[in-house]
Amino acid sequence: MAEGTRKRAALYARVSTEEQAQLGHSLEAQMESLRRFCTAHDLEVAGEYIDDGFSGRNTNRKAYRQMFSKEERKKWDTLVVLKMDRIHRNSRNFMEMMDDLKKNNQNFVSTYDKIDTGNAVGRFVMDMIQRIAQLESEQIGERTYMGMKEKASTGGGIMGFNPPFGYVIKEGKLTVAEDELSVVKEIFAMYERGMTLDAIAYRLNGLGTLTRKGNPWNKFNLRNILHNTVYAGYMSWDGILQEHGAERAVTPERFNGVQDLMASKVRDPAKRNVIHVPDGNQ
Repeated sequence: MAEGTRKRAALYARVSTEEQAQLGHSLEAQMESLRRFCTAHDLEVAGEYIDDGFSGRNTNRKAYRQMFSKEERKKWDTLVVLKMDRIHRNSRNFMEMMDDLKKNNQNFVSTYDKIDTGNAVGRFVMDMIQRIAQLESEQIGERTYMGMKEKASTGGGIMGFNPPFGYVIKEGKLTVAEDELSVVKEIFAMYERGMTLDAIAYRLNGLGTLTRKGNPWNKFNLRNILHNTVYAGYMSWDGILQEHGAERAVTPERFNGVQDLMASKVRDPAKRNVIHVPDGNQ
């Protein structure tokens, strides 16, 4: 191969603290093996990146981040590691890295696993690995979904729930944030009195009352407040309503009335999608 056409390789080696004393895992042993591989396959070593004492379960590694920095990755065409677990021990991070390499027309080589995405066989093997990882991810998602749905349908408590304005979670239970909930109560009352969302936002912002993140109120976050079943005493998960037991901002009857009032202002009936919560009349 003529000079200037050789593929440029980034060599990456990693060892975690607990692996320091294990035979065959030393950084120098890894790097020497990678150099020999490059010599045998006519690859130009464009850079050597070493993470000493870092776990492979995340990407928070100095040399790893340097290797993928905008300037550094211009120097190489192929990433070469001794084994796949040297670059990642987390399958999701590994697949995200592979997608990133593909978008940038860069190849991946794992010498021990005999994977080289620069050829058809290597790409096929990597595609199968990605498909298996995707299947595992989807199966985990399905099991999680079914577990969450079962928990919701049997009244099994809070399920990955982010408490809205007016509430916090303490010791695994939904609890009132008094100052915030009083604002929510006033929002419902103002809307019931006939004030528009813009007028309510103007009033709250004029009083210096902001959202939990310190942002001004607007018709969009106010609409979210008025539609949230939590304020009527119910958490909603995938269409399943579950009473949370904390203080309500409004009664179910008032909440349902507000839903009907908001729906009446939507011109297209197909977009109304009114959600009611159980009340004493149901």
